[in-house]
Amino acid sequence: MQETLHLSSKHSSLPKSHFPHSHHDFSTLSRPRIIHFPTLSSKTSIAIPPKPSKSPELPPVSPLPSPSSPTPQSQFQEKMLYLDSIGLDLFSLIDDHPPIVSASLDDIKSIVDFMYSMGFAALEFSRICGMCPEILNARVSDIVPIFTFLLREALVDGSDLRRVVNRRPRLLACSVKNRLRPTLYFLQSIGISQVNKHTNLLSCSVEEKLIPRIDYLEKIGFSKRDAISMFRRFPQLFNYSIKDNLEPKFNYFVVEMGRELRELKEFPQYFSFSLENRIKPRHHYCVEKGVCFPLPVMLKTSEAKFHGRLEVTLVLGQGEQL
Repeated sequence: MQETLHLSSKHSSLPKSHFPHSHHDFSTLSRPRIIHFPTLSSKTSIAIPPKPSKSPELPPVSPLPSPSSPTPQSQFQEKMLYLDSIGLDLFSLIDDHPPIVSASLDDIKSIVDFMYSMGFAALEFSRICGMCPEILNARVSDIVPIFTFLLREALVDGSDLRRVVNRRPRLLACSVKNRLRPTLYFLQSIGISQVNKHTNLLSCSVEEKLIPRIDYLEKIGFSKRDAISMFRRFPQLFNYSIKDNLEPKFNYFVVEMGRELRELKEFPQYFSFSLENRIKPRHHYCVEKGVCFPLPVMLKTSEAKFHGRLEVTLVLGQGEQL
């Protein structure tokens, strides 16, 4: 059964105030709405908010002052004080070897540390520098090859290395390539096999020192073979000056002593004795007593033994005369 809802027209109409019939009823909506703001007088002040602050700026940081560069004077003083602390006088070293003025203190300290590490005492190193100040201008990289050469090529025993250097400090100022090795080969070529016993010769120049002395002996009458034999017998002969040693002693030997060259060939050590303090006095004694001793007996024996030998010879000579 279906129910029917009947609405009468009277009930179907809505009040005008609730539902307008035409667009003219929307006039109140179409008119612009006026909003009234309070009037500001000219005396009214408005506080404007500040702009958002940025992060505060730090004042620029000035770089730290760099240490002033050392002056040449301060470097010189520092070097002088350091050398003085190890027993060396810089001014004396400069007199002997002026280039030391330009030597780096760091390089000097490296050389000192290296020599100490090799077993040299402070006094030894001080003496080495006094005889060969050039070492203070060298670098460790210059010195190491020299010690290597002495040990491996010249066959110096490790325990003898300090003695070798102390005896001839100038070895440390020589080039292995240009001086030490060529001299080693030359000495070996003339028959000096045990160069490790004559290492002081390694610092000598073959062209300027060794060959001229061989030539001198040839000049005064020895054959080249005999001259080389004399140097092989007594290698230290290479160390003697021709003008100050060999020449005056040879002249005295020939002119005053009237001896033969073969005696010098057999005893080249004659040139190692002092002409004024040993050769001349001993020769005069022999001449006064009418005795002629072989060179080794005349020169090598001590004063007491020499005069004792002289008296014995005189007594024996007198006995023979009787």
